[in-house]
Amino acid sequence: MLKDKFEKHKEIFRANNGILRASKAINLGIPEYILYEMLREKELIKESRGLYRLAETKNLGNPDFVQISLLIPKGVICLISALYFHELTTQIPRYVYVVLPQSRKRPRINYPPVKFFYRSERQYLAGIQEYILDGVAVRIYNQEKTIADCFMYRKRIGIEIALEALRDYMRQPAPDIHLLIEYARIDRVEKLIRPYIEALV
Repeated sequence: MLKDKFEKHKEIFRANNGILRASKAINLGIPEYILYEMLREKELIKESRGLYRLAETKNLGNPDFVQISLLIPKGVICLISALYFHELTTQIPRYVYVVLPQSRKRPRINYPPVKFFYRSERQYLAGIQEYILDGVAVRIYNQEKTIADCFMYRKRIGIEIALEALRDYMRQPAPDIHLLIEYARIDRVEKLIRPYIEALV
């Protein structure tokens, strides 16, 4: 009987790629006590605080990025995490690096481990792209904006990481130098990055 009762609620999860924040699940018509029942009956898996995945679905291929996207809708994946996504670094991030607008408060996230950065509206909005990972739209800065950001935050992440990313980017078949300079200008690092670009052209 319980399994039959869960079926309509499971359909709500299926319609949302099998993963939902608790608050959204409740808004879509799943009572809170049903979520706990489904969890107890192993119909749901708790991915992190307030985030549940239907047990019948495959494990997430990009769990950290998907969780961040669902838990922090305004967040944008940046810096070393974005470099890793774009295959522009040999570093393996120990945190998910996330940018938020300056006006946003720091979200409470227990997992995955996150490093937050806050930017002006113009810097925050520039270079955002959406990628579909595990059926979920995840906002990640494009390659050019990510490299510009790495030069901006070179004292926090290390200039070596920024230079490695720039070298790898410039080896690509058609690097968009004009776009890279445009984002460097927005990040106020154009004078810093330009000599490195000229040396690699």
